[in-house]
Parts: sequence; structure tokens; C-alpha cells
Amino acid sequence: MSGIQPSTVAACYARAVLSATTEGADEPGVWNSPMERLGFTEMRELWETVIGTEGADPHTGLLVGDRIRPGSLHVLGHVVLTCASLADAADAAARYHPLVSQAGTVTLHRGEDRTRIRYRPTVDPATMHPQQVEAILTGMVRAARWVAGDDWAPGSVSFTHPRAGSAEPYTRVLGCPVTFDAPENAITVGNEDLDRRRAPCDPELGALHRAYADRLLHELSKAVTTGERVRQWLEHAPLDGTGPAEPGRELNLSARTLRRALQEEGTSWRALLDAARHTRARRLLETTDLPLDRVAPLVGLSGATALVRAFTRWEGITPGTYRGRHAGATR
Repeated sequence: MSGIQPSTVAACYARAVLSATTEGADEPGVWNSPMERLGFTEMRELWETVIGTEGADPHTGLLVGDRIRPGSLHVLGHVVLTCASLADAADAAARYHPLVSQAGTVTLHRGEDRTRIRYRPTVDPATMHPQQVEAILTGMVRAARWVAGDDWAPGSVSFTHPRAGSAEPYTRVLGCPVTFDAPENAITVGNEDLDRRRAPCDPELGALHRAYADRLLHELSKAVTTGERVRQWLEHAPLDGTGPAEPGRELNLSARTLRRALQEEGTSWRALLDAARHTRARRLLETTDLPLDRVAPLVGLSGATALVRAFTRWEGITPGTYRGRHAGATR
């Protein structure tokens, strides 16, 4: 299954967002099917209703995330409840997050002493409200507390967007240092804490939940949207001077229709091309010794300076530092 999924969201999560607010507290019992989904555009509009336009509470995402319950996270919530450690729960989040939302990915980056649980939108980040991202990371902290206890807190949390409103609610709800304008949206947890065995779990029930989750994940992977087809095309296409007309011809779509379809899925040609350049740059830095001025045209950039600027935006570090870290990790 592709690591980047089409942009739909589980209806049970959408209902949880509504139910976490005063306005949605009395919503009728709809969206009961485990595979009922909302398009990302519908989910964004729901958030806009929840957030409001005037006098909006900048901490709505915190509120929503902290009120998440197991049933709000599809079968993933029930898998987490049967986990014996936070490491197991984090692995489950990375694998089964698409069942909750395909608008982003969860990945684990384990270092010598600590692990970063990173969230990255797969839609154009400009189309995602900061409150949506805050709800997702806060929801992961809340889910970890189902395993580790209500007094548990991560080492730190970071967001790529600037802070809005007072800092106090972030510290109070998340229970740890919180940074903004950071290179990534991430939760950091010490490895010793992550691996510690927790309360008694039920491995047999956990296996049943995981088997069900794997079946649903397989069914979900069959749905291939225009955005996914464009991503697949970009994996092998030249990235210098490429425009939407080229993949449009293969999909029998005009460039205008292709752009409109991508917009309806919560992404854009520019965002997909940028993601493809990022992926190819990482692969070339990891697998070759090519100098930066030769890597740049292979990813569709004008030169080494443009590559350094773009890669620093993508990863928060320079290409040279990234290559050095990867080389050190593979020795």
C-alpha cells in the first residue's frame, strides 16, 4: 500500500470533532458505518463551522484532541487500548492512522535516547487549519494516556505553525514544553518511557482488533484518487519543467480539470510536485554521492542554492547535514 493515501477522513472522527464542542454536543446519531468517510474538503468545512470566524477560540484544537475517546479513532482506538506499551501504541498509530484520516501520515523516528512521533499533512498544508493539526497531536497524547495513565506526559511537542492565543493551555493540556514555528509537527518521547511495559493488556483481543484493522486498511487502499494517481506518475517523471498537462494526458484529463479534481481532494499540483521533489531529493542524498549541483536538476531545481533552500524548508536541516546523518546511521 502506498505510504501517501487519498484524502478522506473517517466519519466517526468527524462526529467526535462536533461532539467535543458545545455546538456539536447534541448532534444526531449519524455516521455509524465503520467505512463511512468524508472528503477532506467536507472535513475542512466542518472545522470552519466549529472554529467560527469571529471570536474563535484559538485553543479549539486542544479541546477537541483532549476529548477524543477510543471510538472516535475508528478501530485504531480499540487497538491502542490493548497495547502493552507506548511503543506498541505508536506503531499502531503509524500503521492504522489512515483509517482515521488520510489527510496526513504518522511516522516514527527512533534515535539513541528518544523517539519522535511525527505528523505530516499529505494535503496542501495551507488548506489545513492549525487547530486540525493541534487536535491530531493532542489526540495522540490523550490516546497515550489510555495506556500510560492520566498523569503521563511526553518529553515535548512541536508544531510548524505559529502560536495563537495564550501559551498556558498548551502546557496545561499537553503537560510538557511546547514549541511553535518548528521544523515539524512532532511528539518526543524518551525510549525508556516508550518501551516500558504498562498495565495488563489483552493480547488475544488486540490480535482480533489488528486483524480487523488490517482488513479495513486493505479495503481502504483500493480507492485511488486523482491525487494518488498523480503522485504515482511523479515518482518516475522528470521534475524539471513538468506541468499538470503531462499527467493529465495520461489520465485523460485537461490541466484545468486535473487542477479542479486535486483542489476537491484538498491538495494541488504545486503541493504534489513539491512533495515529489522532496522524496526524490532524500533518495538521492541517501543513495548517491552526487554533489548538490548535480542533485538539484534531477529534482527539478535550478541549482545547489535552490536545493539547500528547499531542503531546509522540507527537513529543517541542510542537505549536507541530512546526508551526513544518514551515512552515520547506516554504518
